[in-house]
Amino acid sequence: MKYLDEYADSETSGRLLKNIEAVFRKIGRPVTLMEVCGTHTMSIGRYGIRSRMPEGLGLLSGPGCPVCVTPAEYITSAVRLAEMDDTIITTFGDMLRVPNASGRSLLQFPSHKVMTVYTPLEALKTARANSHRKVVFLGTGFETTSPLVAETVRMAAGGNVKNFFCYSAHKLIPPAIRAVAGNPAAKIDGFILPGHVSVVIGTKGYGGLDIRGAVTGFEPLDILSGILDLLEMIREGRKDITNCYGRVVTAEGNVIMQNAMEDVFETADSRWRGLGELPESGLRLKGAYSRFDAEKEFGIDAESEEDIPGCRCAEVLSGLCIPPECPLFAGTCDPSNPAGACMVSSEGACRAYYKYERK
Repeated sequence: MKYLDEYADSETSGRLLKNIEAVFRKIGRPVTLMEVCGTHTMSIGRYGIRSRMPEGLGLLSGPGCPVCVTPAEYITSAVRLAEMDDTIITTFGDMLRVPNASGRSLLQFPSHKVMTVYTPLEALKTARANSHRKVVFLGTGFETTSPLVAETVRMAAGGNVKNFFCYSAHKLIPPAIRAVAGNPAAKIDGFILPGHVSVVIGTKGYGGLDIRGAVTGFEPLDILSGILDLLEMIREGRKDITNCYGRVVTAEGNVIMQNAMEDVFETADSRWRGLGELPESGLRLKGAYSRFDAEKEFGIDAESEEDIPGCRCAEVLSGLCIPPECPLFAGTCDPSNPAGACMVSSEGACRAYYKYERK
């Protein structure tokens, strides 16, 4: 396949592929690795990496797509907020098209009612410009985006903005990895850990996990280096966290961003699509900032919902199947008419398979 040679140093990538083959043969059994991050899934598809792995070495997608793991009931609650007369909903673009269990989404509302923003700062600006309306920012994402949301909430507090609210569905990656690793049905031998999240939490952020993990970037050589590290660990029978993204990721991570999260948020139990309710895996606003909490302001009490019948996004996210095994994939579910969040998101596994690996 030309993609890998086209976008990487062919000599280095060839050497890495040969080493991967050699170490894998020494292991002498099938191996399954999981790329946690949706951006890794896209890169693996784009560069044809999955097709270059030796037979028996599988790469599965994991729960590292923030839109994908946000449960259906959150969408239902967001739709209800948008239906209120005095609200404006602000959200990142991918959330617009995610359907709830009954097929409703935020896309049905006009742009003056549900606005797409690129940063939470735009949501705060919208609140300042519409003081007679309650502006709700749909706070989704992992440790990568939650520090900026935290800083925005602090700015709202400092500016005494009273009509800005955050509906937090922020989640933490380590508890999700722990849940997947602890599921014997998934049978994951090692994890390709997310580069973006690791910039914030550092390699120490994974210290409480009993796993094999390799932090990598998103270029082909980064990913191949991570795969090789994981195979070496499996061959040697050890567990460790290695850093193949040292040009960006440190052991300590970004302490300033960590402090912003700790100042504004506290951990809470959170429901994930595919993983269910995970203890201490989400973030909610602390008491000092609770006046900006949309759940408290609007009395949100969302009951859990299942996905659209037939959709297997939950199993894709937990490593129990791959997108083509879903009966809706590339049939009634495609990017123009998505039935599940994994086909909506630009980081979703179904979207990646549809774009790069559909047969």
